[in-house]
Amino acid sequence: MKVTYKHREIYRTLVAEIAEGRYDAMQRLPSEVQLVRRFSVSRPTAARALRDLQADGIVERRVGAGSFLITGARPSNADTSRHLGVLLPDLGVTELLDVLCAELAGLTRANDYSLFWANSRQAVDLTVKDAEEVCQHFIDRSVRGVFFAPFEFASDKDEVSKRTAERLKRAGITVVLLDRDLVPFPFRSDFDLIGIDNLMAGYLACEHLIKLGVRRIAFVARPLSAPTVTARMAGSREAIIDAAMEPLKDFYRIGDPRDAAFVRELTIGRKIEGVICANDFTAAQLMHSFAKVKIRVPDDIRLIGFDNLKYAELLTVPLTTISQPYREMARNALRAMLGRLADPTLPATSLLSCPSLVVRSSCGAFLRR
Repeated sequence: MKVTYKHREIYRTLVAEIAEGRYDAMQRLPSEVQLVRRFSVSRPTAARALRDLQADGIVERRVGAGSFLITGARPSNADTSRHLGVLLPDLGVTELLDVLCAELAGLTRANDYSLFWANSRQAVDLTVKDAEEVCQHFIDRSVRGVFFAPFEFASDKDEVSKRTAERLKRAGITVVLLDRDLVPFPFRSDFDLIGIDNLMAGYLACEHLIKLGVRRIAFVARPLSAPTVTARMAGSREAIIDAAMEPLKDFYRIGDPRDAAFVRELTIGRKIEGVICANDFTAAQLMHSFAKVKIRVPDDIRLIGFDNLKYAELLTVPLTTISQPYREMARNALRAMLGRLADPTLPATSLLSCPSLVVRSSCGAFLRR
């Protein structure tokens, strides 16, 4: 981060805290030394932030005593306390987060908040510089909180996601994670998380195939997928074990569903009877690849996806999938954000909605037995 931005981040954080009523005329603001420790900055940078507050008529600085809020003063940009942001790193590859955030936009408006959007449409080429720029987008607009879906499908996704969230946090901006965490499954970060119970989702998908008589099952995901995918895989594997079956040694397959060599390895000898895909997008691509090599879904291989996107029922073979309750998730996201804004000291929480199975033709449920 450039030092030239540091004093403005401190300024905006204190402005937001003053707007929230954390300080009054009798309560001293943090000292320069306290700001140095809190924001990891030099003392001149902390002093500049306090001078800016003084120049704007928000605080008065008393020699030997510190900085105090001027009686009756309120920041000129206090109305920015009603601004929130959404950061979606890969909008366009999947409509899942698009649908979720459309619901969220309506809820924020109903609660008298405005919503700023920022997204990177080239997640595979994501760099730290990109993340810095989108963070600055929100810092410049003095948003109070950001709904953030961590990056995936990039080799530096974990590092960039952590830096992005921490940068926002240091700027005094509340962060609520959407869909997935910053750290690998089964670990948890110290940010609030909104999503579905992905262990349960994987279990439901695999249990369904087992009930249909499928015994040789594989789980397919693209490289560098989100931690949610690992959780879905773990849930699927648990269903196999609970059914007193032995998971295939190569149960978890990572590869490009459009790659002919990967598809050939997956289908060689027709040993696999059913495939659970990490999401509908992967399932749709795999279904297309199967068709190219004359493998029929569900007659030869049964297929299940996740997310229940709009196109799932419009594929050549309508896709059995796991549905996510977007409206409930949006309500949970706003609930978490407002709760965190009201009390930043609350412990990190996970609000996980229950998924549901949507049965269509691709799983073979309607095949004659």
